Amino acid sequence: MKTRGLRCMSLLSCVALAIVATVSSSLRAGEFNPVLSIGDAAPDWRDLTGVDEKKHSLAEFKDKEVLVIVFTCNSCPVAVDYEDRLLALSKKFAADGKCAIVAINANKVADDLLPKMQERAKAKGFTFPYLHDESQQVAKAYGATYTPEFFVLNKDRKIVYMGAMDDSTDPANVKHKHVDEAVAATLAGKKPATTETVARGCLVRYVRDRKKKS
Repeated sequence: MKTRGLRCMSLLSCVALAIVATVSSSLRAGEFNPVLSIGDAAPDWRDLTGVDEKKHSLAEFKDKEVLVIVFTCNSCPVAVDYEDRLLALSKKFAADGKCAIVAINANKVADDLLPKMQERAKAKGFTFPYLHDESQQVAKAYGATYTPEFFVLNKDRKIVYMGAMDDSTDPANVKHKHVDEAVAATLAGKKPATTETVARGCLVRYVRDRKKKS
């Protein structure tokens, strides 16, 4: 009886582990993204205030064949280091009108609020919308974890690439410009060779939900 009991417990343990593994797998949609997978429809968003003090939405870019969304901020040194590369990306692809770039800041610390965003955008000469995700719901919907973190959307607004901009934070060591390559491939009607990578940078500063005491 004791042996049978141990076998039952062992079987139950295996079943429990299998269930946990299945649930854990389902919680991570992409290879690295906790919410989205390649090919998913990009979550809609609207009414995000930009440094131009106007409200912006995903729908306003409907005429663009490719849309690049980057979650970034002012306070992360890695994100700041990538600003020149982001400007170069905008100059390379946005000039012909087929591609647009949108930067979204979801942090809520003082250095990442709209006044400081406006200062940063002016100082760097941003040529793309820089929006504040005050509720942090857009960043959460995209499963954004780091700043900077990139999402490339095709004309059907399906995600074709997500992750890091390139393969090295040191510009001198970059061998693969993932976002550039994804945009070029998508504009050519092809699937990017690389569709998902691990983003690098600072963690998005999500506000913790504090449970109210009963």
